[in-house]
Amino acid sequence: MNKEDISARLNEVGKLIAGELRPEGFWEGRLSSSALGVAVAVAALHFDNALKNEAEIRKGILWLQKNINSDGSFGDTPESKGNVSTSLLVYAALNLYATSDEQIKETQQKVAGYLSSLKIDVQSPQVAKFILAHYQNDYTFSVPILAMCGVCGVPGEDAFNHIPQLPFELSLLPRKFYRLLNLSVVSYAIPALVAVGILIYKKKKSNLFWRIIRKFSIKKAMTILHRMLPESGGFLEAIPLTAFVSLSLINSGFADTDVVKKGIQFLKRTQREDGGWPIDVDLSTWVTSLSVKAFRGKLDGFLNSDQEDKIADYFRLIQNEKIHPFNGTGPGGWGWTNYSGSVPDGDDTPGAMLALLKLEPKSKIKHEVLNAANWLKELQNSDGGFPTFSRGWGKLPFDQSCSDLTGHCLLAVSEVMENYQDELYGNESEKLKKIFEGALLYLEKKQAENGSWLPLWFGNQLTANHTNPVYGTAKVVTYLKDAAMHNWHSTQTRDQLEKMIRKGNDFLVGVQNEDGSWGGDKNIPGTIEETSLAVSALISGVNLVICESGLKWLEKTIKEKGFVSAPIGLYFASLWYDEKMYPLTSYLEALARAEETF
Repeated sequence: MNKEDISARLNEVGKLIAGELRPEGFWEGRLSSSALGVAVAVAALHFDNALKNEAEIRKGILWLQKNINSDGSFGDTPESKGNVSTSLLVYAALNLYATSDEQIKETQQKVAGYLSSLKIDVQSPQVAKFILAHYQNDYTFSVPILAMCGVCGVPGEDAFNHIPQLPFELSLLPRKFYRLLNLSVVSYAIPALVAVGILIYKKKKSNLFWRIIRKFSIKKAMTILHRMLPESGGFLEAIPLTAFVSLSLINSGFADTDVVKKGIQFLKRTQREDGGWPIDVDLSTWVTSLSVKAFRGKLDGFLNSDQEDKIADYFRLIQNEKIHPFNGTGPGGWGWTNYSGSVPDGDDTPGAMLALLKLEPKSKIKHEVLNAANWLKELQNSDGGFPTFSRGWGKLPFDQSCSDLTGHCLLAVSEVMENYQDELYGNESEKLKKIFEGALLYLEKKQAENGSWLPLWFGNQLTANHTNPVYGTAKVVTYLKDAAMHNWHSTQTRDQLEKMIRKGNDFLVGVQNEDGSWGGDKNIPGTIEETSLAVSALISGVNLVICESGLKWLEKTIKEKGFVSAPIGLYFASLWYDEKMYPLTSYLEALARAEETF
């Protein structure tokens, strides 16, 4: 491809993305529908009022019947291979209606056949053993799955005897102690800890001491749950989490609480026309920052000044301005959506910072950006890395520092230093330098011998362990490359950055497929997202031939199949999703960087 070809493609894709911008100043995107989300929502609506919610339940079950895999299984997205967790939840939801509807019974038997092929007997306690073994010490997902199965009559009357008790009474302790406790769920699943924990207490026999403790903990735990409830009614704006909480509380005798009433309304409001539900309402903040950054220096060629101002106003409007009731973090951060259930996190915050610095003169957004930088300072872990939601939690993987978020935060802090270093007061500059240095040291330690980094919230379903070193390495290398362009770094820091970038580049070159594409790792089929991100990371005079082969593969694939999104996103407890905007924004960024280089 020559520069003219690249510019032509960039113009086409840029117009396509610009056309997706909503009048309010943000991109909404579209998450894939989720069989798991549908199954749990159907069960919650059934236990709330099967007759009143009949239309929504019927549409949900029809969606499941239309999207069953040929082997009787269900995956996390309609394009995913089947897995036990999602298939088991669908089996449980269908169990509520299988005795009264022959077609539903037939669908359920297909699911049972799939589970049986894996030697899983849905009528025995073996179900609990399998799920607990699969998720091991992380009860974030395993216990809610088993609890829903239990209330749906799977495997039978003694289902709850095989489910571990979630220690919901620990939620009564001050939040600052949470990180010190050996909690069996991740920080953002406290609503599930409380609601499912109360349900298990109600359904399962336990010793007298703990029954007394838990009996007197319920009222205060419910108060905490109400305090965390967003105006929308959706915890984290997530369908599965909200549905698990609702069905647990209904079956515990709390159907008349605001948590349940608002939760059920949230579920009814978020069902799609075809009967499906996504795992989350949307990732509008995330895909908006991705879109803005993907245009690179070409933003003014596709959006007018009014549109750019509206996007900047959108970011200003949704920046958190108080101590957040869900995770207790201070003002300054951004969550992934503009809905009230969103929680500030360590990926959307640097994304919004970098987008604002592209959209507006630095003087106009100084207050917002510096507040966000201070928020990042409070989030950074002692190991120098950045977690997603809460500092100091490290017991379970989804609470720990991770390389992709740390690289993103490192770039945002470097950009703040580049723009505001001469305007900072007192020791503010030194504090930002320490954040950067800590993040850089963390990434240096986490870079594998082969030059790769692993991401947290993204994976690949086709790799042996579902990790995605191509995604992680491409993102971190790109962040480091952009940071290395800044003038404020010392020679030593610049050398450090260049060394890490070279090692990352070597890894990416080594795992390119013969057809020019990149998948999640060596010899994994390529996707638009992973190939585009690898090109963005590698593009340079040295790698022109390699990147050109990647761009040719992208052009051919998109021409033949369109912008097909791949299930590379991960949600809590390794729940997969795909997002309509991911292939678009990643390809646009690859084209923009290629045009700058060719």
